[in-house]
Amino acid sequence: MIAEIGHFTLILALAVAIAQMAVPMWGAHVRDARLMAFGDSAAVTQFGLLIVSFLALTHAFVTSDFSVLNVVDNSHSEKPLIYRISGVWGNHEGSMLLWVLILGLFGSAVAVFGRNLPATLRANVLGVQASIAVAFLLFMLFTSNPFERVDPAPFDGRGLNPILQDPALAFHPPFLYAGYVGFSMAFSFAVAALIEGRIDAAWARWVRPWTLAAWMCLTLGIAMGSWWAYYELGWGGWWFWDPVENASFMPWLAGTALLHSALVMEKREALKVWTILLAILTFSLSLMGTFLVRSGVLTSVHAFAVDPDRGIVILSIMMFFTGGALALFAWRAGALRQGGLFAPISREGSLVLNNVLLSVSCATVLVGTLYPLALEGITGEKISVGPPFFNMTFIPLMMPLLFAMPFGPLLAWKRGDLRGVAQRLAFAGGLAVLFTVVVAAMTGPGPWLAPICAALGLFVLFGAVTDLLSRARFGDVSQAEFLRRVVSLPRSAYGTALAHAGIGIMVLGIVGTSAYQTEKIVALKPGERAEVAGYDLLFKGIQPTKGPNYSEQIATFEVTRDGAPVTTLLPSKRLYNAPPQPTTEAGIYAAWTGDLYVALGDEQPSGGVALRLYFHPLVRLIWIGAVIMFIGGAVSLSDRRLRVGAPQRARSRPTAVPAE
Repeated sequence: MIAEIGHFTLILALAVAIAQMAVPMWGAHVRDARLMAFGDSAAVTQFGLLIVSFLALTHAFVTSDFSVLNVVDNSHSEKPLIYRISGVWGNHEGSMLLWVLILGLFGSAVAVFGRNLPATLRANVLGVQASIAVAFLLFMLFTSNPFERVDPAPFDGRGLNPILQDPALAFHPPFLYAGYVGFSMAFSFAVAALIEGRIDAAWARWVRPWTLAAWMCLTLGIAMGSWWAYYELGWGGWWFWDPVENASFMPWLAGTALLHSALVMEKREALKVWTILLAILTFSLSLMGTFLVRSGVLTSVHAFAVDPDRGIVILSIMMFFTGGALALFAWRAGALRQGGLFAPISREGSLVLNNVLLSVSCATVLVGTLYPLALEGITGEKISVGPPFFNMTFIPLMMPLLFAMPFGPLLAWKRGDLRGVAQRLAFAGGLAVLFTVVVAAMTGPGPWLAPICAALGLFVLFGAVTDLLSRARFGDVSQAEFLRRVVSLPRSAYGTALAHAGIGIMVLGIVGTSAYQTEKIVALKPGERAEVAGYDLLFKGIQPTKGPNYSEQIATFEVTRDGAPVTTLLPSKRLYNAPPQPTTEAGIYAAWTGDLYVALGDEQPSGGVALRLYFHPLVRLIWIGAVIMFIGGAVSLSDRRLRVGAPQRARSRPTAVPAE
């Protein structure tokens, strides 16, 4: 009965979405306030119905209702509760329901918190947002119904993919989808503005908070996925340029460019055409990621690999919205007034450079991801584009971006003083070079590019601190006045500095683990030792054990350094019951200098066991940097100036006429 309620509320949500798509947009066209106000109540109602539907599916998974086909295919009675809950979105049908639920969340948020928006703009935004919901609700109901029944109901289910039975899965997809779907708000604002023909600084201020919220969620979602792959898959890496990884990375790059472009548009009313185009393309890249994951064209640990027929439907949805938005853009672009002029050396100029480098970087990732698919589709030839291509194309584009990043916030609007900014950054640059030289001398020879990239990461980090000190007039005013200025700085300034500092910290982690990683592949018998990066590992043996829905072989390693005990590592291999599939659980010792990483391999005919031993210097800085970036976005979002609309122009008062 509850499953039927979930299915019925999904149908009702579709009906409400259709009404939300048509009524407020018509009201905006005829300037009818009551019809426009309908969009607010419809958006909230649609979200409420989607919550009921999602809870109904969650109930089916939690109670192991094997009369629902989705539960049969993706759950098992022996599965722990947390994985029964996360299993709701660990499949195609359930994840699409989560996708639409988040879409409804953002739409209802505009209805509730967007009271400062002009009525016509809010009505058109809600109408465009509803049209996206209509497309995906139709897709779900006709091709991917999560409440489809099976009769007779089996005694038990087939279980969830074992590699997805991990606590990270409870958080990684929701944040990732919030990022994907959140960019739909930028898309809806862009299309609504094109429909109205009004694109100005106020529009940029209104769209930036929604874009920032989506960017924050996508940042954290990508970081969680990287962390999960690092400790769960047993290969010792954190990023492989997997096509589905790239599918999430491309909207992040485009969304980052959009954030900075919207800032220029807000402050100077420049880059209007480019900002609107970025808003469209960012969401289009999100839709592309949805297509790649669900079309079956990719073989990836991240892919749902469903049948291609449903992939074609998603591709059609992507082409409809992208093509329609670009056609509307082409129709309106000629009428857009560009706004203020600025010198190449200015804050606007630095943000334009930021956009160029990020956009070209996104294009290189796009080419490397889609070229093998296009070649296979045209010629039947299968090739792979792996890390060497992306490292050779992406890194050279990021290096000038990192170098320019500290300069941007310190340059003045319209016309900046490059020499003056360079002088203020001289100490940060010198300190970065000094640290790099000292560390390079201590670590010994390595890749020639590593010290340069490390210096750039430190320069970004110290540059973020310099930005805050410069804003507070450090050294130019008294200590009391300096502290007063520090306290009174806007939150957006702290948010920007934190986000930039997070990028610098992440770069240091990437350089450390990529350039100075130590790897050994050995075979040990109980009682034998291995050494890696100064750590001595004594293999004590393997013990079998039982988990809630798996059997496990746990190896024990006593770790010492210079004769002193450090820790005990317990890497393992698991064999799940339903479905029967092995997984690897790495043993990881985390220290400030890096991670000691042990992955268990296959047993050898000689009686030993194969092992992968790694030492990843500074690898934790990658995820620490991502978290700091997220916090920086949250601090910026808390700035009231970013959450209120641009002030309306005061109406001209009639001139008083003296009485005769």
